[in-house]
Amino acid sequence: MKGPYKNKIHPNPNVPSLCFIKNIIKNSNIIIGDYTYYDDYESNGEDFEKHVTHFYPFIGDRLVIGKFCTIAKGIKFIMNGANHRMNGLTTYPFNIMSNGWEKVTPKLEELPLKGDTIIGNDVWIGENVSILPGVHIGDGAIIGANSVVAKNIEPYTIAVGNPCRVVKKRFDDEKIKKLLELKWWDWDENKIFDNVEVLTSGKIEDLK
Repeated sequence: MKGPYKNKIHPNPNVPSLCFIKNIIKNSNIIIGDYTYYDDYESNGEDFEKHVTHFYPFIGDRLVIGKFCTIAKGIKFIMNGANHRMNGLTTYPFNIMSNGWEKVTPKLEELPLKGDTIIGNDVWIGENVSILPGVHIGDGAIIGANSVVAKNIEPYTIAVGNPCRVVKKRFDDEKIKKLLELKWWDWDENKIFDNVEVLTSGKIEDLK
């Protein structure tokens, strides 16, 4: 096999902050693709699960991140457990207290759950980004630093801000269509190795 070994925790001994997070995840509801890394020099990237908050097993939502994603320091994935009921006279979660208030524990269908949070393949997420429950970010998207992502982001777009909004497409529609059909991230390692110069050049017509 050519290229870095995908089952290593740290693919480059000279850059210890990079961590292939698939290889350190313990929660079965967090699903990470090959070669996706988290970069944090303070923890060597190995504390990624601490950045997935309000993630309660009884809810059953999942965080799904594709292959070849790059995730910078300070990421926060806020999961559905952060949501409170909003159709009552108060949003206060009495049920998580004790001594009788548990009697108003809601059923799952009474909560404003938004489903799985799904990040596509080849997504670049900048520093200190917060991603809210149920958001879908498409393949090839770029999320600027310090953004708060509350809505879905289309493939191969650049989005920034709070609230996060798309500022432009990375390529024209024809090229985006070809890339989504190509799915280079699903190629075997040797094929990626043989085409890595083209993948980083932007000249899709030169792919082998």
